[in-house]
Amino acid sequence: MPLWNRSYIHNIQVTFSEELGMQTSARYPKGYGILGDVVHSHIFQTVALLAMEPPVTLDGEDIRYEKVKVLKSIRKLGSSDVIVGHSKADSGSNFKDVENLMPTYFGAVLHIDNARWDGVPFLIKAGRGLKKNRVEIRIQFRHVPGNIYHKDGGGHMQDLVTNELILRDVPDEAILIRINNKIPGLGMNLEASELNLLYKDKYNVDVTDSYEQLLHDVIDGDNHLFMRSDEVEAAWNILSPVLSELDNNNVTLEHYEFGSKGPDKAGNLWAKHGVKWLDD
Repeated sequence: MPLWNRSYIHNIQVTFSEELGMQTSARYPKGYGILGDVVHSHIFQTVALLAMEPPVTLDGEDIRYEKVKVLKSIRKLGSSDVIVGHSKADSGSNFKDVENLMPTYFGAVLHIDNARWDGVPFLIKAGRGLKKNRVEIRIQFRHVPGNIYHKDGGGHMQDLVTNELILRDVPDEAILIRINNKIPGLGMNLEASELNLLYKDKYNVDVTDSYEQLLHDVIDGDNHLFMRSDEVEAAWNILSPVLSELDNNNVTLEHYEFGSKGPDKAGNLWAKHGVKWLDD
């Protein structure tokens, strides 16, 4: 795909956000919280599928071979690349920790050191007890060089948003394209608009649940969505410096209110890369 590289893409964002919480001591028994439950598996698998080279075939082994190459190309995460957080216990919610504090929020900037993605930050955010349910991938493209539409018809500067491709899973499955288009009329005023393919409107069928799909693949002998042992090892290797810091209690958990957007300091991490999340 000609556009799918560092020349045209500014950044890629992967979000896993849940409103509901639960006792983290029960869900996360080994102390790494959401890093082991969601980040190591769901988030890293999503990044690998997005960033991998086209496989030779759609056979599971060919796909997993390309995913491993991506995971091995991702730099190990350092403390300056991550935000680790924990939702404050709220007497009016069911999100309480009865024992020790474990991460319920993890934000990070991944760097893939290969020819296709060099210099393109992959920003990931996973959290529970946040203000909305959302699972999506957001690809932000670079601004057009020498843009001649930076002023409107009255000569005033226009703040043009970045063109985006959005792949949304939860709560409403959709493929969206966000672009700048001319407002009808005699002037030269632009605004951001979305072209959308909403699955619930287009297809009169129930969207398959994720685990339903996995169970079907097990029965069918299709292994392309399952992690191979070297994938598991490569994914843990990316997180190993952060896990070591957690083991030694050298990581400060940034607390955030239940039902909020997450730790306030997360915005500083995104801003370093010129990115503002949709819900920030």
